[in-house]
Formats: sequence, C-alpha cells, structure tokens
Amino acid sequence: MKRRPALVRTSRRALTACLAAWAALASPLSWAQSAWPNKPVRIVVPFPPGGTTDIVARAIAPELAKVFGQAFVIENRAGAGGNVGTEIVAKAPNDGYTLLMGTVGTHGINRALYDKLPYDPIKDFVPITQVAAVPNVMVMSADKAKTMGINSVQDFIAYARTRPGKLNMASSGSGTSIHLAGELFKSQTGVFMVHVPYRGSSPALMDLMAGTMDVMFDNLPSSMPHIRSGKLKAFAVTSSQRSSALPDLPTIEEAAKLKGFDASSWFGLLAPAGTPADIVNRIQREVTRALNDPGIKEKMQAQGAIPGGITPQEFARLIDSEHTKWAQVVKVSGAKAD
Repeated sequence: MKRRPALVRTSRRALTACLAAWAALASPLSWAQSAWPNKPVRIVVPFPPGGTTDIVARAIAPELAKVFGQAFVIENRAGAGGNVGTEIVAKAPNDGYTLLMGTVGTHGINRALYDKLPYDPIKDFVPITQVAAVPNVMVMSADKAKTMGINSVQDFIAYARTRPGKLNMASSGSGTSIHLAGELFKSQTGVFMVHVPYRGSSPALMDLMAGTMDVMFDNLPSSMPHIRSGKLKAFAVTSSQRSSALPDLPTIEEAAKLKGFDASSWFGLLAPAGTPADIVNRIQREVTRALNDPGIKEKMQAQGAIPGGITPQEFARLIDSEHTKWAQVVKVSGAKAD
C-alpha cells in the first residue's frame, strides 16, 4: 500500500485546526444570526389595547415579522402604571424572545414617583431604540365642554379655580406622562383636580367621552380619532412646540401663558439585560428601516407621533436624561403614586 506523503497529512491537519479555530471565533455571531429567531417573539405592552403604547407596538410588529420570518406577538400586561408588564420582561430570559415596549413612565418617571419598583429600569434592561415621541393633548368630552361653556384652556382654568376639588382628571395610570402632564398643569395653574388613574388610556378615554371624567392629558395618537370624530374637544398640546398633526392647536405654554411647560411622551423597545448585542443591533436596524419607510412614517405622523430609530447608546442617554427631568417635575408637582 502506498503511503501518503507526510507533508500532505500535516497540511490537512493544519487546515483542519485553522478551520476549527476560525469556527470557534465566529460561532457566537453565526449562531446568533442563524438561530434567532426560530420561534415567535413577544412584545410585552404594559398597558391595555387601544392606548398609544399599544398602537406604536402594533405598528412595528408586522414589519419585524416580515424581515425576520417569525411572528412578533403583542402581549398586553397592564397594571400599576406599567410596572406589572415591565417587571415581567425584566425577569424574562435574555434570549431575544421577550421584548418590552417601554415608555417615559416605565423608564423615566416611575423611578422618581414610586418608593420601590419591582424592577431596575437601568440594570434590568438593555435599550434597543426609541420608536416614537408624541405630545400629549388636553381633552374633554365635546358635549361636556359645551355644557360647561369651556372653549379654551383659559376657560377651563377659570372654571376649575372656582370649583376646587369638584373636577376629576383621568389618566392611564399613576406615573404615566398623562398623569404627570396633569400634575404639572395643576401645579403651574393653581387648580385642584382629583386624579383618577385607570389601567390604560383606552378605558380612561371611554369614561371621558361618556362624561364620567372631566379632563385628560392624553397621548395624542390615542385621542386623535376621537378628536377628528368630534367626540373629544382638544384645547392644547403639552409639548413645547405645536404638533404637525394639529397645527392650529396651541401649546399649553401659548394658551395659558405657562412659560416652559413641556410634558411629552416617548415609546421604545427594550430587552432584558444580557440579551446578545447582535440581536439588539439587528432589531434596532430593522426598526429604523421600517420607521424610514414613507408609508409608515406618514401614518405615524398623521396620528401625531414622531418616528424614532436612534441607536441603543443614544436611547440609553435619553432614558437617563428623562429620569433627571421627570424627577424634578415629580418634586415640583408633589405627585404621588396613587
């Protein structure tokens, strides 16, 4: 039998060793790119269906499903100003199959409002990207506003000042931007209204339109259909600038001469801490791509939302700055978690 040359055997062993070493180095990236996702991914929305958090999540879920070839399923887990659903994600496996549609409430306000949270908004999460920013809007039932003779922010302030404690203010839950926008309004105008927290924007809006509640500082996208239908009377947006979706509507700063009044909201995707960076970056890239699609961008802007798409690092800095801002608002307004 003819023996193979030693040089050939040595070369093959060397080649095999090199390939094995390369595979060991490349395997984490290759594994992440090929193996994820191989089953449906859930996006936990910590508020009920119908609110802006839910609307934003459902806008991007189908786009992610198209790209990754797996369903991105919305799971509404409401309660405690968003804390219930947020805690669920904080304690979920960090394998990329559980994401959170977080908000300015869950990751900017609640740290200042609650003495103790069931999660750490910084240590327990990795930011992926901000999906949208939206102004809030001061709204009343159109029928109730007409009955009360209220046609402007100034009318509302005058009416409320003569009836301290007689009016109630609905919100989507303690600690949400809807709640804090109202508290900021109360502290800067000197009016006193009773805060009534709900388990989300949608049920609060139902009672507002039914006349059970008097006023709400809702996220613009969830109120927009009712404003357009004439069921809600919009007085002003809570942002520092007017909304392109309702350009004729003044800001509260303009309408009530409240210098510096600004209480906007944002929504963004986060994952449990330790989620592989490759998965985080892939999701961020695809969300950004979707938000730059002209059709999606136009649809979101028509609802009053400003599309996001920033990097995980930029989103982390935003979260940190928002905590500083809202901690001051909580302190000045004296707001408490009901």
